[in-house]
Amino acid sequence: MVQKPLVYVISDSVGETAELVIKAGLSQFNHSDYKIQRIPYVEDKQTIDDTLQIAKENQAIVGFTLVDPTLRQHTNEQAGKLNIEAIDIMGPMMDAMERVFEKDPRLEPGLVHKLDEDYFKRVEAIEFAVKYDDGRDPRGIARADIILIGVSRTSKTPLSQYLAHKRLKVANVPIVPEVDPPEELYEVDPAKCIGLKINAQKLNNIRKERLKALGLGDQATYANLSRIHQELDYFDQVVEKIGCQVVDVSHKAVEETANIILQLINKH
Repeated sequence: MVQKPLVYVISDSVGETAELVIKAGLSQFNHSDYKIQRIPYVEDKQTIDDTLQIAKENQAIVGFTLVDPTLRQHTNEQAGKLNIEAIDIMGPMMDAMERVFEKDPRLEPGLVHKLDEDYFKRVEAIEFAVKYDDGRDPRGIARADIILIGVSRTSKTPLSQYLAHKRLKVANVPIVPEVDPPEELYEVDPAKCIGLKINAQKLNNIRKERLKALGLGDQATYANLSRIHQELDYFDQVVEKIGCQVVDVSHKAVEETANIILQLINKH
């Protein structure tokens, strides 16, 4: 009877990279029944020696991902003395890259997972921006890194998405005279809240174009200049009550406005 393969994974991080490579290798030998035992966050020679001794006793294979050259060399040497099959998964690749790039590696364990963490934070922020867009759920205000407020067509949604790609959780709230802003808006730190101000004539032009795009006449109340002044006056009242900072978006691209917001937030 063929013995079920047993593999010990030694890693200075979580050991996921080594396990994936080993599983890929085992699949080429039709091994669906095997056991992989991870030994993560290894920082000393004693842990390596103990693992190699156990592997020897169990007739196991060892795979390892160690960025520290001293620990890598020690593992290879000790495995050779014990006559254990030990696979250096990262070493040869790093050595080759060092020769090609003519640059020393950083030798920091777990950098892949730091990159993954950055990616998931960005995804989480994007999902947050969608969930708490346009004041859908005021509970997001307390959880947000940034709260954007403004009348309709002041780029609240595209700004929220742009800032989300910077891993910031953004909620945005529309300001409408007939609707009281959520109480949560007055309870958060005013420094987290940014009012988006816009010139009345500029907003009038934007709204007219929006109505045309929707196949509607540009004479609707939505694009009426008197109505716009009413909305902007109410916006000023809300901003004053909150005590938040204001950015004029009248003639700014989304990227430009976002950079100004980031600078304001970073000051605090």
